Amino acid sequence: MSLPAAEVQARLKDAVESGRLSCDAARVLTPHLLDPAVREPVLEAALESKRRGKGDLVTFSRNVFIPLTNLCRDRCAYCTFAKLPESPEARTYSLGEVRDVVRGGLATGCIEALFCLGDKPEVAYRSHQEWLDERGYDSTPAYLVDACRAAFEGGMLPHTNAGILSAEQMAELRPWNASMGLMLENVSPRLRERGMPHFHAPDKDPALRIRMHEEAGELAIPFTTGILLGIGETPEERLETLLVIRDLQSRFGHIQETIVQPFHPKPGTKMRAANSLPDEEVAAWVAMARLVLGPEANVQAPPNLAPRVLELLLRSGLNDWGGVSPVTVDFINPEAPWPTLPALHERTTAAGHRLRERLPVYPEDILGRPEMFDPNVRAAFGRFADAEGFARPDPAMEAA
Repeated sequence: MSLPAAEVQARLKDAVESGRLSCDAARVLTPHLLDPAVREPVLEAALESKRRGKGDLVTFSRNVFIPLTNLCRDRCAYCTFAKLPESPEARTYSLGEVRDVVRGGLATGCIEALFCLGDKPEVAYRSHQEWLDERGYDSTPAYLVDACRAAFEGGMLPHTNAGILSAEQMAELRPWNASMGLMLENVSPRLRERGMPHFHAPDKDPALRIRMHEEAGELAIPFTTGILLGIGETPEERLETLLVIRDLQSRFGHIQETIVQPFHPKPGTKMRAANSLPDEEVAAWVAMARLVLGPEANVQAPPNLAPRVLELLLRSGLNDWGGVSPVTVDFINPEAPWPTLPALHERTTAAGHRLRERLPVYPEDILGRPEMFDPNVRAAFGRFADAEGFARPDPAMEAA
């Protein structure tokens, strides 16, 4: 049964005026998001909410992607990033290689060094633990500390997404990281059941991932989270994930951005025959993220995962494109090239928005919450940020 148009409009008007979609309204709208008569008003309300909180601004971070190791103990059914030690594609970067990537990034104006790596490979693979032992490290996170330090001292600001970390490990990383993150993905335990995508992925236990978000909040670490769409979850499970993110932000105030990321099937994986979500459904969930999280939230959608419909995503209430690299590929989705920065600028501005480069963290935290950052990092902001907390203007982008 379709929802009456008057009810849809009333619930959305209340969400825009009050700041957030109520749990009840969100649960009423969710089953109907594929109906254009519901989806289009949802997009319109999300864009209005974004305008009230962010104006016409859309941001991005110029980065290099450093996959410190692609060994991982988890075997997610959709992942091509993780490799077995015997694979010719298995790789763990040396500190020298980290420095080389940083130098390449500096040459193209990059500020952010995005570290992404597999979960606890030393637990699953003795050869990796031996590799660490030979270099004087007892764990991959301990090695990661020195890798982040190398990037920081080389002239960039690290942002680390290393899977599940303990509070102690995050505290050790903090002096060399502007921010950290962990995709929440989905809070449904059902996705860990036999036959589901996380059955062989102990680090995808929702309770573990929520707890790391809480510990990051207790440490006041600027934290990136996100939802992964299309891996077998229901619309209701997506909504519950957004509501958990909202609760975490309400309790700790440390969620700096929420990524709405669509799954795309990849050859060679168990989910290679799965269907991607239609672009319109992805846009609807970007809009729901905006309406659930509110006008001040930073809602991000990766432009390389929906290159044909950037304009549709801009109508959905996002205010950030995330990291875009002129140097490195997206190692998680290597089949999806980044847009060029001039092309991203052209399409964003043509759609009526204003594109601006940021640091790995957002201006409101750089200027308004300096206590969230280690003194090392806080001092480094002066090299990269302008008086408003954004990245200093790039002449090439200004010319574009």
